[in-house]
Amino acid sequence: MTATTHLPSNPSTQQMAQVSEDAALPTHIDVAGLGEVLLGRWPEARKAARERALDPRLHSNHNLTFEDQRDLTFEQVKILRDAGTALVGMPEYLGGSNSPGANVSAFEELVLADPSLQIKSGVQWGLFGSAVLNLGSKEHHLEWLPDILNLNTPGVFAMTEIGHGSDVASIGTTATYLPDSDEFEIHTPFKAAWKDYLGNAAVHGKAAVVFAQLIVKGVNHGVHCLYVPIRDDNGEFLPGVGGEDDGRKGGLNGVDNGRLHFTNVRVPRFNLLNKYGNVDENGEYSSPIASPGRRFFTMIGTLVQGRVSLDGAATLANQMGLSIAVRYAEQRRQFNTDSDIREQTLMDYQQHQRRLIPRIAETYAMIFAHQQLLDKFHEVFSGEDDSDGNRQDLETLAAAFKSMSTWSALDTLQEAREACGGAGFMAKNRIPQLRADLDIYATFEGDNTVLLQLVAKRLLTDYSDEFKNPDMGVMARYVADRATEAGFNRSGLRKLTQAFTDTGDARKSVNALRDPEAQRALLMDRVETIIEDVADEMRAAARKSKSEKAEVFNNNQHRLIEAARSHAQLLQWEAFTEGLEKIQDPGTKRVLTWLRDLFGLHLLEENLGWYLAYGRLSMRRGRALQSYVNRLIARLRPYALELVDSFGLSPELLRAEIAGTVEEERQQEADEYFRRLRASGDAPAKEAKPPRDPKAETRGHHA
Repeated sequence: MTATTHLPSNPSTQQMAQVSEDAALPTHIDVAGLGEVLLGRWPEARKAARERALDPRLHSNHNLTFEDQRDLTFEQVKILRDAGTALVGMPEYLGGSNSPGANVSAFEELVLADPSLQIKSGVQWGLFGSAVLNLGSKEHHLEWLPDILNLNTPGVFAMTEIGHGSDVASIGTTATYLPDSDEFEIHTPFKAAWKDYLGNAAVHGKAAVVFAQLIVKGVNHGVHCLYVPIRDDNGEFLPGVGGEDDGRKGGLNGVDNGRLHFTNVRVPRFNLLNKYGNVDENGEYSSPIASPGRRFFTMIGTLVQGRVSLDGAATLANQMGLSIAVRYAEQRRQFNTDSDIREQTLMDYQQHQRRLIPRIAETYAMIFAHQQLLDKFHEVFSGEDDSDGNRQDLETLAAAFKSMSTWSALDTLQEAREACGGAGFMAKNRIPQLRADLDIYATFEGDNTVLLQLVAKRLLTDYSDEFKNPDMGVMARYVADRATEAGFNRSGLRKLTQAFTDTGDARKSVNALRDPEAQRALLMDRVETIIEDVADEMRAAARKSKSEKAEVFNNNQHRLIEAARSHAQLLQWEAFTEGLEKIQDPGTKRVLTWLRDLFGLHLLEENLGWYLAYGRLSMRRGRALQSYVNRLIARLRPYALELVDSFGLSPELLRAEIAGTVEEERQQEADEYFRRLRASGDAPAKEAKPPRDPKAETRGHHA
């Protein structure tokens, strides 16, 4: 379906005025050119993955029992294996291409075929295989990865426990070194330490990478990872291994999630994935990272691929939901507003535009932000820039963007569903099942709220680093800034609080807000102000007891998470702004600039109470902001269809009936019917309104 509509079919006077306001309005968007930009650094990998996603053998079938769905999904993973998709990110000595960025790009596109297939293959190669690759030695790679890649060994990523989800450092499972037999004994000491929610655990898994507290000579060296066989070739648990099936879930029922537990299960010393912690033949522990805390975060950080890919998959889900909803809204007609014979399209109503167009803006911001995240991931894992600082940046960005995009996907899919009315609730139109499948994305690979807390701690750390061994100049500037708000003045924000010079001129009130530097300053100021306030409170508690410090932190937890959320939004805005430089076509760039402005100003609008409360915006500018957001949305409305068409998702990829032309055909049939009826002269007359009865109105008034 190509985008040819540039104005509402029955534009209102207000909409025409918005269009004529700018005589230099571009007449089109270069959909093909923009689409290439949106594909990112590895377009061929994405295109090939989209071509594969057209294969009906890879499509979901939700009419099956969940047991049969699991079998179907496993067969689909075999199709991917035969296509060689898992090799793209592997080292050359394993027959791979060593292109982590291309590998994740293609993997994200699997959500177009079936989210269960994406997650099932992600468990096998992105978690189970990646743990062996990134935590093990070359000997481990050669021993196990060939069978992992060819599916001879379906595997389980056994990290999460019933009693400890996001708090991996506190898991209860132990791996105790036994010097007499040169083995490790894996043991689950209580039920809260059972491994849970594990893909491949219920049925298909034959081995697991098990995260456990490593105990050597009575010393706990913290969480490490071991390769542990769990089933024989007949699918029966090996001695000491047990488990349960998690059964039907709210979504992703093609993935066989289950629980595992271990009772004194022994594995050879070789099975310790020892890149960051080793036990030699003398039973001596060693690690290239002396700090237990830093070692733990380094090990966990090597598994960041899951968060990166979920960010990309959620961004694609947004594109799917909005593509369906906008295409339907351009065809679906409802209510007569300015015509006696033809109804309005849904997309011509302001509230419908409000529902969808800001979410299109957000999705474009997510796309450009994800491209930056994926670039950094490739730098680290291809070896282009595997510095400690770059790894830390990658972990922070992945935590921030994964949280924002997966929440956005749930919100956008729900809004898209409602925007399509009853049609949106039909399974054949894809959105309900897509939302159900993506529901878990908000809590696996790290609960979003916990991930944002990690981002907030990084912000606090970066802020406090400015004051480590500070010279008098640093302290003097800080005191001056806090006392006189010099930073507030330097940033230009002072101008935005003007209350009197704007009086009577709404255009003047929004002029400053249209400046990208002003948008950035306001978005950044919210982050910095919250972090500074919290840091001040925590600094005041520095000499208090541990419990008192914890209480201060807990009392500020909500504000910290809001700061992290605002920081992620700022990064998305910056990525969108940088992404504009990739656009060559002038008309396209102009529309995308409006879209970037909408993203930034809509964020300000959502937090308008904060900006007013802290004096960052005047009341007049606050009112003008809301009005200008409406004007921007109206200006962008003619391009809504082209903006979603630029995602490059054909009706064949979307597989939603209403994303095609079925509604337009229904409307045309109805139009033709009424046209013939009017022409025939046999159209029934409308019932006449009853004559006005002034006496009855008077009686009603007195009553």
